[in-house]
Amino acid sequence: MPEMPEVQGLVDFLRGRLTGVEITRVTVAAIAALKTYDPPVQALHGAVVTGLERHGKFIDISTAPTTEGSDAAPHLIFHLAKAGWLRWYDQVSTTLIRPGKTPIALRVAFGDGAGFDLTEAGTKKSLAVYVVRDPADVPGIARLGPDPLGAGFDRDTLAGLLAGRRTQIKGVLRDQSVIAGVGNAYSDEILHVAKTSPYALAATLSDEEIDRLYAAMIDTLTDAVAEASGKPPADLKDAKRRGMRVHGRRGEICPVCGDTVRSVFFADNSLEYCPTCQTGGKILADRRLSRLLK
Repeated sequence: MPEMPEVQGLVDFLRGRLTGVEITRVTVAAIAALKTYDPPVQALHGAVVTGLERHGKFIDISTAPTTEGSDAAPHLIFHLAKAGWLRWYDQVSTTLIRPGKTPIALRVAFGDGAGFDLTEAGTKKSLAVYVVRDPADVPGIARLGPDPLGAGFDRDTLAGLLAGRRTQIKGVLRDQSVIAGVGNAYSDEILHVAKTSPYALAATLSDEEIDRLYAAMIDTLTDAVAEASGKPPADLKDAKRRGMRVHGRRGEICPVCGDTVRSVFFADNSLEYCPTCQTGGKILADRRLSRLLK
């Protein structure tokens, strides 16, 4: 799943190529992916891109009104979910898309001939597309917590978000209504750098542990965003994998202490951690047991 750094990388890439360019065609190939109907998709035809922003893991393409005196110009907003991605083309195909016969969910073409497809692998389809007048009209954006790299997010902000939460810190970091933009991969990375167990209860973290967690969050995400910046979409996934210290590295050697990276498996994903760095050498039980092995 693309998370904040990869989404920011996509935003930076698209901003540099689309600002001031006209949208000529938007084709919805997977009807289930389109979550809105007013304004219609056709309202984007002829609109000029004025900017790109990131809201958590959402990408927001804003446009200028197509005619003088018209209503607020629509935003094209999308969330790539777990298995979605953006494929960029300097010359986008004009071939007719056959719904149900392709992984393409949406195709957007621009006046300079370029364009992109939103694609989604697998059978569980969660990619979401919205055409709205205001980003706040997207429920997922309206529910977002603060962005950890946003202005004003400091150590005390994090402490306030954790206070009273008797839930595991791994889940808190992934909860978009608490902190926007962090998912499964970067929560593993942040907790490893912070030397914190993913099963630790958020409300029980000491001041020193919160200090470490805050520093780990800012440093990890800042470095990852810098690594993603300037890369075309085709290179972002590999760059993310290369930068991981523990996530997706089950059975490999921890780069800090030399212990073996371990996994805990869930229904549809897993978490990775280092026992020596994070749990005092203890091996975490399967999530179904929800406790440490004795």
